[in-house]
Formats: sequence, C-alpha cells, structure tokens
Amino acid sequence: MTTKSDNKAEMGHLEATMSASTVDPKAAKYNQSWGDAAQAILGDNTHAPTIVSAEDNARILRKTDFYLLPVMLGIYFLQQLDKSTLAYASVFNLVKDTHLVGNQYSALGSIVYAAQLVWQPVSSFFLVRLPIGRWLAFNVLAWGITLSLMTTAHNFRTLITARFFLGLFEATVAPTFVTITAMWWRRREQTQRTALWYSMNGLTTVVGSIMTFGLGHIHSSLEPYQIIFLFTGLITVAFSVVVFLLIPNSPTTARFLTHEEKILAVERLRANNTGTETKKWKWTQVRECLLDMKTWLWFSLIFLISIPSGGISTFGPLITQSFGFTQLNTILLQMPFGAVQILATLAGGFAAMYLKRKALVLFALTLPPIAGTAALLTIPRGQPHSKAALLGSYYIVSFYPGISPLIYTWSSQNTAGHTKKTLTTGILFVGQSAGNILGPFLYTTDQAPLYAKGLRSSLACFALLSAFIIATVVYLTMLNRGQAARRTALGKMGVLIDASLERTEDAAAAQQANGAQFGANAFDDLTDRENEEFIYVL
Repeated sequence: MTTKSDNKAEMGHLEATMSASTVDPKAAKYNQSWGDAAQAILGDNTHAPTIVSAEDNARILRKTDFYLLPVMLGIYFLQQLDKSTLAYASVFNLVKDTHLVGNQYSALGSIVYAAQLVWQPVSSFFLVRLPIGRWLAFNVLAWGITLSLMTTAHNFRTLITARFFLGLFEATVAPTFVTITAMWWRRREQTQRTALWYSMNGLTTVVGSIMTFGLGHIHSSLEPYQIIFLFTGLITVAFSVVVFLLIPNSPTTARFLTHEEKILAVERLRANNTGTETKKWKWTQVRECLLDMKTWLWFSLIFLISIPSGGISTFGPLITQSFGFTQLNTILLQMPFGAVQILATLAGGFAAMYLKRKALVLFALTLPPIAGTAALLTIPRGQPHSKAALLGSYYIVSFYPGISPLIYTWSSQNTAGHTKKTLTTGILFVGQSAGNILGPFLYTTDQAPLYAKGLRSSLACFALLSAFIIATVVYLTMLNRGQAARRTALGKMGVLIDASLERTEDAAAAQQANGAQFGANAFDDLTDRENEEFIYVL
C-alpha cells in the first residue's frame, strides 16, 4: 500500500529529476544531438528511475492518443488510398485507354515497391539524422503532388515514372510510424496503436470504394481514373500542412506536453528498455543488426506475407470482376473485403495485447487465408450458383492484412538501440517491398478468370509463414533463457516481469517488483543483446 510519505518521496524525487534536466542546457543540447533524446529531459541519468503512478500513466497516454493518433491514422489512410488508386482505375478502363499490354499493368503495381526497395536504406539513414515530424510532412506533401500529376499520364512510360516517385515518397511512412509508435507508447500499448493505423488499409477499401463509385459517375473532359488521381492527390497535399503543424519530433519537443509531462512521458517508457531516439548513427549497431538471426526471421515473415498481399491488393478488383460482376458492382463489393480487414487487424491487435503473445495470434491469422485461397482454387467459375461461394471465399482471404502489423510490432518490441531498431525496420520494409514487387507478377491478366498460378503461390506463402512463426518463437525462447542466465551471473534477478506488457494499473507494481534499479540503463541506447535486462516478447 502506498503511504503519504511514499508519495512525498516520489514527488520530491520527481522535482529533483526535473531540476536536473534544466540545470545544464549545454549538456541537454549535446544529449539531444548525440545521446538518446530522453537524456535531454532527464539530465545525467544518475538518479534512480521514477515510478510513474497509474493516474499519471493514464493521463499521459490519453494526451498522446488524442494528439498523435488522429494525424497518424489520416496519413496512413491517405497513403493506402493513394496507392490503391491504380486498382480502382483499372476497373475504369485504365489498361485500355493507356494502351497497356503484357505485364505492364503488373509492373505498375510492382514499381511502387521497387522504389521503396531502392530508397529504404536512404530513408533509414534520414530517419535517424533528420527531425522525424518534418521529414514525414515533406514526404506526405511530395507524394500528394506526384499523385495529382498522374492525371497527365497517358501511357506506360509516364505512368510508371509517376508510380516510381509515388513509391519513393511513400517509402518513409510506415518505418517512421514504427519509430514513432516505439517512441511514444509502452510495449503493451504499441500493438493496438499499430493495429489502429494499419487498419486504415481496410477503411481505405471501404471509403475508397464509395468514393470511387461516386467519382465514376462524374461526366467531364477528364476520364474517371484521372478524376480519381487528381481528387486523392489534392487531399493529400492539403493534409501535409496538418502533419507539419501537429507531429512532434520526439516526446521531449512535443508542444502539447508541459515540461513535467515530458518527463513523465519519457519515464513511462523506461520499462520498454528500447530508448526513444538518438541522432547518432552507430555502426556497431549496424553490424549487430546484420548478424542477428532475428533480423532475418522478421525479414522472412514480412516477405512471405507481402507476396500474396502485393498480388491480391493489385488484382483484387479484377479477381472479383472475374466472378461475373459489372464494373461499378465490382467496386462496391470491395467494401466488405475492407470491413473484414479492419475487423481482423483490430481483433488481432487486441488479442495480442490481452494474451501478451504475438506468435499465437499470428499463427491463428494465417488459417483463414489458407482456407479462403484453397476454396478459390477449387470452386468452379462461370456458374450462377458459385458467385456467392467465390465472393465469400475472397472475403475470408482478407484476414491476411491483420498479420503485417503484428510482425512489425513483434520486431520493434524485440529490438533495442535506435540505429539497430531503425535499420531492422528498414530491412523489414525491404522484405515487404520485395514481396510486393514479386506478388503482382504472379497474378497476370492473361490468367483470367481463374488466376490459378497467383492463388497457388499465395497458398504456399501462407503455409510457409505459419512454419516460420513457430521457428521464431523457438529462437526467442532460447534468447530469453540466455538473458536470464546473464542476469543471474551478474547477481541480478534472473526472472523479471515484463512491466511494459502489463496493464496501466499494474505497471508500477510490476516495475517495483523488478527492483529499484530496473531500467536504469534503458535510455543509454543499448541494443537488446547488450542490455541483460531486455526481455524478448513471444
């Protein structure tokens, strides 16, 4: 039970902490440039960690959600909407009007991810060296302008050039979001927040279908697909101003927090043992990242899910149209597909948070896509009574988007050290880009109406993914045993409670149970392998 004297001691300690953070502005500036950003607000870190009360924890969480989440959701919604305009445009005779032949339409789907593949290493470097909020706002503005200019593209050459730059500017969004999520939320909270912004993929399908249906009825000198490009591009340009004004570069520079709240915002992240951010690129962490087996397990997981994702997202409307539906009905029938995506993504995030397990939920989410893909391969086409069964199977496949956000959070929560975390995220998006490049080429227009080759490849990827999830669990279990042995050898507690995964009301007690000095080096920019107190999430 907490006594009044305990509260006084805690408040006195917090005041000392706040004082230490303002005594030496030169040291703060140095730490902000070269050390973890948290050190700029906490001072020299010689004091014991501050235990944040459940009330303060909840209050800071509410403010963070209120100010950051709406903007992040808006950005991700627009990114996916802008990327999906090609699929919507394909229904409105884009292929015919721009004289696309052979694999050219597939190439337009893949080039976005090819650009991301090329740009990811550069983006990862800039993500460490540049202010995150400003870098994000610039890229949102740039891809909005690019999409608006796609209205003037009338052939394969101009379309693929525009799609390349669209992918290049969009490449930074998801890695930046992973970084921001790790920087602002505790590990328990990260899964739900990532699921929320990733669920915008499904909302895009729902809203985008309605929007496209409406835009498709406009009669003007522009073709319907040109109107789609222009409308979505201009909305994105306008929203970039909102991003510039509202997204801070780190918890230590957030204008919506007072100085005292900034300290609490940083302290509540201590149990993560992953730090916040630093502007120094550390080559030792690069080496560790590249030699870490976990890095390549994450790469394999995201690559395997991205192959069917790239193919189905590009050819989904065409697959639906092959069931025997009209153009406009095909667009409207994408709405339930998006609704199932939202349900799967949010339910997966909630289940992972509640169970404190990623692997179990990930494995469960692979089962519906396996069943749906197998059904699409076996149900006969061209028969009136098979339409409903085919459409239902297609909707079952749409559980797969719930997998990717869990892989991203699983990776982020199991990686510490700002350079290592950023590079690992970059490598994941290289895997995602590579899978999305390959996917559309496995679904080609000449396979219509069965698309058998593409569906078989998707089925194989879903099955392999489930096997790799099991392998990853085994490896992380081995790492946790090794960490416990290291702590015991150093005279510390071998078994620790992962306070970052506990509920807000239980987090303070869990951290206290680990000992007064637990998390003392959480903001020293150590990697997960260097920090013996790091606990891997299964």
